[in-house]
Amino acid sequence: MNPPPPPSATSPSLGEMNASVAVPQGGHWWFRLLAFLGPGYMVSVGYMDPGNWATDIAGGAQFGYLLLSVILVSNLMAIVLQGLSARLGIATGRDLAQACRDHFSKPVNLCLWLLCEVAIIACDLAEVIGTAIALKLLFGIPLVVGAIITAIDVVLVLWLMHRGFRALEAFVIALLLVIFGCFAVQIVLAAPPVHDVLAGFIPRAEVVTNPHALYLAIGIIGATVMPHNLYLHSSIVQTRAYPRTDIGRRGALRWAVTDSTLALMLALFINASILILAAAVFHANGRTDVQEIEQAYELLAPMLGVGLASTLFAVALLASGINSTVTATLAGQIVMEGFLRLRMAPWMRRLVTRGIAIVPVVAVTALYGEQGTATLLVLSQVVLSMQLPFAVIPLVMFVGNKAKMGALVAPRWLLTLAWGIAGVIVVLNVKLLMEWMGA
Repeated sequence: MNPPPPPSATSPSLGEMNASVAVPQGGHWWFRLLAFLGPGYMVSVGYMDPGNWATDIAGGAQFGYLLLSVILVSNLMAIVLQGLSARLGIATGRDLAQACRDHFSKPVNLCLWLLCEVAIIACDLAEVIGTAIALKLLFGIPLVVGAIITAIDVVLVLWLMHRGFRALEAFVIALLLVIFGCFAVQIVLAAPPVHDVLAGFIPRAEVVTNPHALYLAIGIIGATVMPHNLYLHSSIVQTRAYPRTDIGRRGALRWAVTDSTLALMLALFINASILILAAAVFHANGRTDVQEIEQAYELLAPMLGVGLASTLFAVALLASGINSTVTATLAGQIVMEGFLRLRMAPWMRRLVTRGIAIVPVVAVTALYGEQGTATLLVLSQVVLSMQLPFAVIPLVMFVGNKAKMGALVAPRWLLTLAWGIAGVIVVLNVKLLMEWMGA
């Protein structure tokens, strides 16, 4: 008698949530699109989390609209990579962590798991700092107390997970709409010159020839594409109950890529809005020294002449920080179960990860004051940037493997593009690390 297959070979990603969202097989195409809307928006949260805010603010304040082209390029890279992640999950029925476990040796898997856990903790660190800053700006809560308060988000996450996957998605989308609304109002108040904004999306040589602009450009790219999002997306696309046939998978891939592309265009708007706001308010008025979130908050209202501007900025920051906690929890669960076959209670997983993130925030604030958290925020983005190749390279390897992917193997043009993106990310990350070490 043959031995039973290992748990990772039989256990679907996310357990009972797998194939839990019904997909209509007939009727108008609009209903099938609506059924697939959700995972892309959960993924998009990582592309507009508090870690992105500092680089976007600094880029807009120092160089005006110049770096909008970098935000556009990084967003296009994200669309390709998240499309590949969805392709892997739909074609193989495995998330990226499970696919790595199937393919690599135990020591390699252990290293990849540890690197991914570091990336999740770094992302959580940015969320703690961002949420704590927002609580301070809105309610006057000291940064250390605000950081500790963020630990109670475990209650929110547990409640949402108990309500089902659609409840998670609805909560995330609702907060994304809050962020979108806040920035839409601020852009109207700032009234940036439309011609200058559109010109900013056209790449210029100055981005590369100016060392300071290049450094910020690398930071923007590094802060945009999140490694844990690739694990997350490859899993949550499988929550849809599409037919597990070649035809069903092709349809699912088409709708999943549509969903993630639409969601990432929303992320593009929000990231671009942060930079445009900084360019229109700070750069245009000679305040090229603005680099930190709190500086931006303090200056927005007096420079725009509207007190509501700063409040909307802080509300959007709070919504961004809270939203990121949901996706970070899910990503952590997916990574741990996929690599180690280890299932930890969500509340325990959340408390451990958040506890590890809170400690450095409290310690740095106590030792160096609140200014130290700005340096910690930048460090978290550098750490995230360093982990990205270890998720991107296995992903591109797998989607080009005919034996794994079957009929949905990535075409040659897509693989060429993906390897080019991976190469750019590796080169930029090495440069970012060298710049950071030499700073």
